[in-house]
Amino acid sequence: MPIAPEPLENLPDDVAAAAFRRLVRHLQRRHDAQNIDLMGLAGFCRNCLADWIRDAGFEGDKEAARALIHGMPSSEWKAKYQTEATPQQLARMEESLKRNGGSH
Repeated sequence: MPIAPEPLENLPDDVAAAAFRRLVRHLQRRHDAQNIDLMGLAGFCRNCLADWIRDAGFEGDKEAARALIHGMPSSEWKAKYQTEATPQQLARMEESLKRNGGSH
């Protein structure tokens, strides 16, 4: 008996793309949501999204993908918005990544 596809696989690509773009735009406005905090809470961050679009076929290099997600070169984003990670944030990120099942 064939296995039924996940409901997510039935989501039309145009709907999924619109939701993805909305997520990225949201993160581009929410500079207060630090990557380290996103990693600690959800096990992914802006840089992960950049990696995922490359995995999905984006032809740009790593920096081009990050600039697309950050809305500016990642070096500029870091200089303007990234704060120093605390030991607590790093520990929370490490624990969170363990829950990703080997991927992020």
